[in-house]
Amino acid sequence: MDIFKYIDIDENSRKPKYIQIVDSVTHNISQGNFSIDDKMPSINMLSEEFYLSRDTVEKAYKILKERKIINAVRGKGFYIARTNLNSKINILFLINKLSSYKLQIYNAFNRSIGANSHTDLQVYHCDETLFLNLLEKNKGAYDYYIVMSHFKSDAFKHISAPDKVVAAINKIPKEKLVMLDNLNDKIGGKIVKIYQDYENDIYESLIEGHKKIVKYEKLVLVYPDKSVYPYPKRIVHGFRKFCIEKSLDFEIIDEIYEDMILRKGDLFITIVEDDLVNLINQIRDNEFEVGNDIGVLSYNDTRLKDLLGISVISTDFNIMGATAAHMILNKEKGSVKNPFNFIDRASM
Repeated sequence: MDIFKYIDIDENSRKPKYIQIVDSVTHNISQGNFSIDDKMPSINMLSEEFYLSRDTVEKAYKILKERKIINAVRGKGFYIARTNLNSKINILFLINKLSSYKLQIYNAFNRSIGANSHTDLQVYHCDETLFLNLLEKNKGAYDYYIVMSHFKSDAFKHISAPDKVVAAINKIPKEKLVMLDNLNDKIGGKIVKIYQDYENDIYESLIEGHKKIVKYEKLVLVYPDKSVYPYPKRIVHGFRKFCIEKSLDFEIIDEIYEDMILRKGDLFITIVEDDLVNLINQIRDNEFEVGNDIGVLSYNDTRLKDLLGISVISTDFNIMGATAAHMILNKEKGSVKNPFNFIDRASM
């Protein structure tokens, strides 16, 4: 079999022979000597050719299968499965939705991790079954698994992670796991955690903006109680805590309705983009002025909100992505609370 001439086993090397097999296969793929669907020698054939134990070859093939470099076809043998081996660090990035701010995190991560890596982005849409299938399909194939843990119940309420998801995440080797954005106390061990503290974040950012907020007579939080992509209820708790502590009149509604009753002196805090757009349109239709008559404060910053002068309370998505990359590159572990700020613009 021609493939034998490409596999180099050095008897004088101190490198384990199963690693030499793995290195030979990956090197020859990078050199273009092996192609997708090329058949690999059987375990028996390779062990006999190089006078190796079956265990040694099995160990090498197991690593190659975990990296998705070869696959096994029942009754036929082993085949080259992929040839894209440019990266030394392979990363699976699992996010719950494809929003502009989630992409900010992903893009900041990729800028910081550098060219010596390959990151696959997968979206599970807050769906437990889809998440579990993605994790099972990619089990053992990556050097790092970055997980943003946001799920929805049958009633479309936010949950950090269902029990089956927690169990699946806890099976990922701790040295490979990065939990991003949302903490879950049931996922333990010495891992990387970069998180938002939803209740205290909104409370502290409203405290930061208190001088601008108190000029308004009523605060209205528009929190989507049922959503395809639900938000943590802790946001509501932090908002309510601030309003009660500061003795402010407040209301919590689940959406911006058509023909909203708007009054001069209202301050609206919106979370969903559609609610922000609908609110501003209705303010203008009612001939109120945004930022003077009625205030608008939005949750989660984007470049468009910056351009339009919308005040925000927001975590720093770029720092979150960059911190994750930094901790991976430096092999650091531990919990890091991501910065969260009040950013004052023209809409207040």
